[in-house]
Amino acid sequence: MKHNRLLLILALVVSTAGIARAQGSVNAMENDFGGRFSVTADKKIVKGVHLFAEGEVRMSDNFSSLGRYQAGMGVTWKITDVFKVGTGYTFIQKQNSEGTWKPRHRVYLDGAVNLKAGYWRFSIKERLQLTHREVNNAYQNNPNSLALKSRFKIAYKGLQDVTPYGYIELRNVFNDPSVKATWSTTSLTYAEYSFGGYNDAYINRVRGSLGAEWKLSKKHALDFFLLTDYNYDKNIDTDAAGTTLKSLTWDQGINLSLGVGYKFAL
Repeated sequence: MKHNRLLLILALVVSTAGIARAQGSVNAMENDFGGRFSVTADKKIVKGVHLFAEGEVRMSDNFSSLGRYQAGMGVTWKITDVFKVGTGYTFIQKQNSEGTWKPRHRVYLDGAVNLKAGYWRFSIKERLQLTHREVNNAYQNNPNSLALKSRFKIAYKGLQDVTPYGYIELRNVFNDPSVKATWSTTSLTYAEYSFGGYNDAYINRVRGSLGAEWKLSKKHALDFFLLTDYNYDKNIDTDAAGTTLKSLTWDQGINLSLGVGYKFAL
């Protein structure tokens, strides 16, 4: 499929750039297949201003386990026909590799530009998000991760009740822990290690999706989509005191998800 080929090209560019600038080694590619199921309720307050609430569950490990669930609410404001802003909060419960559930709290700000050309709709959306999570070692993970998600979307409105769409999205993390160390080829260990602060920025996800929204009635709609994620994340292993760097690797993986969303207006 065309969107998958484009996504793989973008992923290759991102990973190549990351390998060129990064210390450490890159782990083998991991793959997963799962699903996403969501419900969204929307309430118009005044013209252009809407409140919404949403919930979502995510299946992972080839649909064999529940990997994440979340719920949130927010507000959007359509300032003009072209420009729209929004803000919101999301509570997230995510299962880590050890099978432990870890809560996360996320706040975000949105800004979107929407353009029309006949039946075609084009949008560019930027989301600045801050995610707080509990960490066991602050030298390995930032408890307050700041990231920017940039999405370009195309939709076709020429059909009566169905709107096909596709998009590409990049996520740039701004404040991952940075590492200063020297790799010894003789002892195969890191020397002269020091914590460089939370200042490492890089693109750690490329996402592509194809889908269609089916308008059931004036207030009800279903959304069906296929989503592909390429992830590229730094994995630091240090002692609790932050004095010894044990390993520095980069995890990469492609996750494929089938999704269904239900939306309704109050």
